[in-house]
Amino acid sequence: MKTYDIHPDFLKYRHLKISLNPVLLPALNLFLTKAFDGTPVPEGLTETVHRIAGYRGEAIRLVVFRPKGCDAPLPTLVYFHGGAFAVQAAPFHKRILCRYAMDTPCQVVFVDYRLLPKATFPVGLEDCLAAYLWVMAHADAIQADPDRIAVGGDSAGGTLAIGMCLLARERGLRMPYFQLLVYPGCDARNNSRSMQEFTDVPLWNSTMHARIGRMYYKDGMRMKREIISPVEAESLAGLPPAYVEVAEYDCLRDEGIAYAETLRRDGIAVELHQPRRTMHGFEIAEKNEITQDSIARRIRALQSSFRRAGAPETDM
Repeated sequence: MKTYDIHPDFLKYRHLKISLNPVLLPALNLFLTKAFDGTPVPEGLTETVHRIAGYRGEAIRLVVFRPKGCDAPLPTLVYFHGGAFAVQAAPFHKRILCRYAMDTPCQVVFVDYRLLPKATFPVGLEDCLAAYLWVMAHADAIQADPDRIAVGGDSAGGTLAIGMCLLARERGLRMPYFQLLVYPGCDARNNSRSMQEFTDVPLWNSTMHARIGRMYYKDGMRMKREIISPVEAESLAGLPPAYVEVAEYDCLRDEGIAYAETLRRDGIAVELHQPRRTMHGFEIAEKNEITQDSIARRIRALQSSFRRAGAPETDM
């Protein structure tokens, strides 16, 4: 492996391997689901589980995190977790989502969309759209402000959030209020400089990315190419304002930057954050100062958006 100037706190996790073996994935995801569910929420939050109809009527789970003592409708973040379309959310995901809910404050809806190896494209994407539409339709019941419903995600979850917005646009559905995107995949061509350069970076790299792409899209795309490759879209007009964050040593870095630039080209407000010495999945080192600063920036972006404070500043 090449030597990269990655912060040592993140390199502690360099031996952590994400298993993409279809035989092992079910056992791994059962373990992660139990770990996620067993992770306690802060005293100031409630945790509620809903079962809803996902793509083609199959059941999926939503977990709602809501600040206690608030009876008024709240701005709501519908969140799609990362994990290469194959791996369940980890406990650190839950702790970060709880931070968003507590510190914004807002309501967070975690979407337990279906995963590989069974759920190839477009099952997970359609599950995410079904979850978003359920939140919109049940805004009164879950006390969500229908005018301030955002979507967000990290890694594969960020890809799903963007794809869901494009699918909503294509189908003439109401658009989310905001996008919160952490190192999303945005370019199916896989030919960016960072994709070519970072073939062996820990946790996630272009070698792994190519493998999961073959698994996820093995049944074909069956949709407009822009749904899975938004930087190739002729226009992103009509999509929501966005916060986009990319890691320095990440094969997805340049396409995340390209997505932010394409949004800006089409007149959409965007804030781009590029934390240095980071790699894909760096938030797993939860106490690191770079991680804490990035989470604080995301929360400020949510706060700014939900206050209708105008276009966020950019550090591009």
